[in-house]
Amino acid sequence: MNTSTSHPTPRIALVGDRSPHVRSHVRIPVLLDALAERDGLALDAYWIPTGDAATPGAVKGFDAVWVLPGSPYASEAGALAAIRTAREDAIPLLGTCAGFQHALLEYARNVCGLNRAAHAENDPGADSGDLLIAPLACSLVGHEGVVRVTPGSLAEQALGAERTTERYHCDYGPDSRHLDTLRAHGLRFTGVDEEGGIRIAELPSHPFFLATLFQPELAGDGTRPHPLVRALATAAVRHAGKRAP
Repeated sequence: MNTSTSHPTPRIALVGDRSPHVRSHVRIPVLLDALAERDGLALDAYWIPTGDAATPGAVKGFDAVWVLPGSPYASEAGALAAIRTAREDAIPLLGTCAGFQHALLEYARNVCGLNRAAHAENDPGADSGDLLIAPLACSLVGHEGVVRVTPGSLAEQALGAERTTERYHCDYGPDSRHLDTLRAHGLRFTGVDEEGGIRIAELPSHPFFLATLFQPELAGDGTRPHPLVRALATAAVRHAGKRAP
């Protein structure tokens, strides 16, 4: 008698306003194919525009959520709602570039009580004291740089190294004035550039909650998925296994 168990294909929500002009969006299908072909990590992917993500429960039932670059988003509220659902429902989450920025913003508002925390790109008229995400002193558009990773962190475990070189395409990053408050409420910053600027955040109390200011989806030519992308896919498989019949 065949006693094998059929496992569901993990479902991943790709949250972002899909555009052929955003390089990371073009790269995603290539990465998904490579994950399936090279690593045996097949994912059933659904693109969810940020406006749709604002609908209650939009990402419930998914096995992973990836909040993608491409800001300003059509709906800041939608991006934040997707992140909050993933955080509260223990759904594996990866946020890259704008996804990193909004992961910090969601945590500041909904966990730390910083209700006025603002993103300068979304709210250019915000008081400077409320800016959690502010313009970078030097743009990182097209930049590549070294990131030093905290030993023993989720990021280090996924990377298999304490030092990595990564690509960026952003003009905004975290303002240092509020970081201690986020730390005090459990968020951990586990990657910095050579000047000490925050580049990776994670939530140790969560099965897989990782956000990077850099864009791992832009590594190489896409035929070898970045270790952090592979780690998200692996976490999605684990999550799907929990709901297997």
